[in-house]
Amino acid sequence: MTPSGPTLAFVESPVQLLNVLEWIHARGAAPADGRPLLDGVPSQLRGAGPAQGGGPQGVSAGAASPGAAPAAAGGSGPVPAAAAGAAGPVRIVVLPPTDPMSRGQLRRMAALARDEGHEVRWQEARGGRLAPLKALAALAGDVRAAHTVVVGDPFSRYVQLLLTLVRAERLVVVDDGTATMEFIAQTARGERLVRWHRVGGGGLAGRVRELAYAPVSATARRRFTAVKATGAKAARRVEVFTSMPVTAHGAMTLRVNDFAWTRARFGPPRLTKGTDLVGTSLVETGVVDPACYLDAVRTLTRVHGATRYFAHRRESPEKLRALSEATGLEIVRPDLPLELIARRGPVGRTIVSFPSTVVHTLPYALTGTGVTVAVCDIDPDWLTGSASPRARGFLAGVTDSARDVRRLPAQAAPAAG
Repeated sequence: MTPSGPTLAFVESPVQLLNVLEWIHARGAAPADGRPLLDGVPSQLRGAGPAQGGGPQGVSAGAASPGAAPAAAGGSGPVPAAAAGAAGPVRIVVLPPTDPMSRGQLRRMAALARDEGHEVRWQEARGGRLAPLKALAALAGDVRAAHTVVVGDPFSRYVQLLLTLVRAERLVVVDDGTATMEFIAQTARGERLVRWHRVGGGGLAGRVRELAYAPVSATARRRFTAVKATGAKAARRVEVFTSMPVTAHGAMTLRVNDFAWTRARFGPPRLTKGTDLVGTSLVETGVVDPACYLDAVRTLTRVHGATRYFAHRRESPEKLRALSEATGLEIVRPDLPLELIARRGPVGRTIVSFPSTVVHTLPYALTGTGVTVAVCDIDPDWLTGSASPRARGFLAGVTDSARDVRRLPAQAAPAAG
């Protein structure tokens, strides 16, 4: 029997929820024949390859982008959902992590989603041994009935567990950041889904858990493989909705996320004279050495006259305190994803980031505002001894494939010692 329930979305982070709202907006404006949504992509970004050289190539100032609806009066409030071509309500299930910053941002994003007319369900799936099983039992009926399922993190073991119940004809993956690049590459090669910064370990117990989980992981890989209809066999459509520079493979559909919903709802921002730095959780994930990161931020602050540091939601309070004391930067802990914070403003005329998601998303969100987005390379010497063997190549790829950004060599922020 073909599932006939509503569209069901599962999100575990604020960025995932933002991108579900962007997908809903794009779905309402998508061509009837299902072609990739490119009309709303700013012309200077559409089809562009990586910028070359190290000169200024920031987001150009000018008229509002082609896909943007008029901004709300006052530059920061929402406009009615109907004005953005929304295509009906979606049931969004929030599976919150345990850290307070993520939960706080998720609650703010959930409020925005409800304002758009969507049903939001807050479902605890962590925090206890039985919590995942209880959540799975509570969601099973909706998962089986859904005609379309949207997920934000294909690497999530809990999402993969839910996928064993999915009967939907259509599966959509929205960005959870640069991990989408690795997801596309791994599914193209038929590999098991493993986060790029993850390293082996865990001893015998870890290997036993991997073996026990293998059937679930294998099922998830099959669900993420698009299949064309052949005879009596029904089609399984897989769509990736992304701002990342990736190429679809097989029967997969690729749709561009140009942050049209964000541009329609917020801004344009008021620009300050200073430079803003964007933090990263590369230290917390064990990829970059803390002392090297501190020295890099100190150098970027001095060279570019930065005054504010937008912290990643996973950065530790101890690290942020050390950064503030060493640089004099104002530490800002955003209560919403940075794309919304920057679009609402005020924001610096230059935004400097290390290789991360925002070097791909901010040029879309801030097109036409006059803001320059710059990316500072990660020097291989900054990597820790425990960093994944793939870390160096992956981070370089994030930088090299970024569109319409200014390149800052790692030498501009030398490592400690």
